[in-house]
Amino acid sequence: MISGADGSPASSAGEPSDVEEARAIAKEAYIYGFPMVDTYRIQYSYFVDTDGPEYKGVWNRVHSSARVYTPADTAIQTPNSDTPYSALGADLRAEPLVLSVPPIEAGRYYSLQFVDGYTHNFAYVGSRATGNGGGTYLLAGPDWNGSTPNGISDVIRADTEFVLVLYRTQLFDSGDLERVEAIQAGYTAQPLSAFLGQQAPPPAPAIDFPAALSVDEQKTSPAFFELMNFVLRFAPTLTNEQDLRARFARIGIGASGSFDAERLTPGMRGAIEAGIADAWAELAGVKHDVDAGRVTAGDLFGTKDDLKGNYLYRMAGAALGIYGNTKQEAMYPALAVDADGQPLTGTDNYTLTFPSGQLPPVNAFWSVTMYKLPESLLVDNPIDRYLINSPMLPNLATAPDGSLTIYVQNSSPGAGKEANWLPAPPGPFLAAMRLYWPKAEALDGTWTPPKMVKS
Repeated sequence: MISGADGSPASSAGEPSDVEEARAIAKEAYIYGFPMVDTYRIQYSYFVDTDGPEYKGVWNRVHSSARVYTPADTAIQTPNSDTPYSALGADLRAEPLVLSVPPIEAGRYYSLQFVDGYTHNFAYVGSRATGNGGGTYLLAGPDWNGSTPNGISDVIRADTEFVLVLYRTQLFDSGDLERVEAIQAGYTAQPLSAFLGQQAPPPAPAIDFPAALSVDEQKTSPAFFELMNFVLRFAPTLTNEQDLRARFARIGIGASGSFDAERLTPGMRGAIEAGIADAWAELAGVKHDVDAGRVTAGDLFGTKDDLKGNYLYRMAGAALGIYGNTKQEAMYPALAVDADGQPLTGTDNYTLTFPSGQLPPVNAFWSVTMYKLPESLLVDNPIDRYLINSPMLPNLATAPDGSLTIYVQNSSPGAGKEANWLPAPPGPFLAAMRLYWPKAEALDGTWTPPKMVKS
C-alpha cells in the first residue's frame, strides 16, 4: 500500500496495485489542485516575477491600469476587455488589510471580486453587492481573531493566507479614461496597524517563491504537484476536506509533503502522468457539456458552498476562464458552436441577431467578446475591436424591425456593415457573452441568448 506523507513510497513503490492507486490519487489531486496552481501562476507573474511582462508590483498594494485588456495581455484566459482592471495581491499572514473604496457616481458599474487560493469567489464589494456609496473594508486571513475596529464597513474573512482582489471599473468610451483613472486612484489598501495608527506586528517570514510552470507545463509535468505542495502551505485544511487531504498525502501531496518529481521511479512517474491525463480527459466531458449548454458558467464559479465540493467544476472554471464571476455578479453565456451544433471557425461567416426588445437583460451592461482557440485569448485584428458591447449601441446599426445583428467573421462584411463587425481569427474561436449584474429574467432562464447562424 502507498502510505505516509513524506512521499518516499511514491518514489519506490512499483507493484501494479500501488501504481493504480497512485494514478487514481494523482487524478483526484490534480483536479482539486489545478485552480490553486494556475492562480499561483498568474499571481507569480503579477506580484513576484519583476522581470516578467505581466508584472504589476508588490504584494498588498492596489495596482491599476486605466486601459482595457488587449491581445498583449496573455496571463489570464478569456480576459474581460470591457472594464479596466485594478489588482491587489493580498498577503494576510502578518495582519489584515484595510481596503478603501471611494464613492462612485450612480450609473457606473464597479466591483471588487475577492478570490481565495482555491479560486472561490468568497466576497464582493461593488455596485450590486454594496452600492456606489464607497466604504472601508477589513480583509482578514484564516488565523485573525481580532475585533472589528471603528470605521470599518464590513469584515471580509478568507480561508487562505493569500488572496487576489480584482477590481473592475466600467469604461464608457475612450474619452472616459481620465475619469476611470481618477476612480482607480481612490482604491487603496493599507495594513490594519497603519489604519489604526499602531505599531506594526512582526513581519511574516520571507518566502522563496518557486518559479511557476507555464500553461503547457502544468498540463503534463509531475512537477505540478511540487507547486501544489507549496500553495497548500498557505491554505489551511478545511474541516470537510481532512479525509481528502489525507488521501493526497499517500503520494506525498500536502502542505508538509515532499513530493519530488525527480525521485519518481519510471513506473510511478508514468502513473502520475497518466493521472494528470485522466484529469484532462474528464474535463473534456465538462467542456462538451458547457458547449452544449448543459453546464453554464454559473455552475463553475462561486463560493465553496455554491460549488458544493464539485472540484471538477472548479477546475473547469479555472481552465476555461479563471476568475469568472459568481452568476449574480456576471453571467457568461458561451457561444462555442453554431445553431447546427458545429464548432465556430473563421473560415465561415456568422450572424448573431438580437430581436427587437431581446437585448441581454442587465442592470449594468453586456458585451460579446472574441477569443481565439485553443489559447482563449483576445484576437488581433485590423480595426482593434475585441468586443461589441452595450455602450456601443448608439454607433451600431439596427434593422427597421428594431433587431440588432452582429457580423462575426474574419474579413470585413463591407462598409455598410462594418460598424457591427466583430472580427474573428482565421481558425477556431469562441465568443463569450457577458451580462454584468444580470436581471432576474437572465438568471432564471426566461431570457435565452441567440445562437450563431452560419451565413
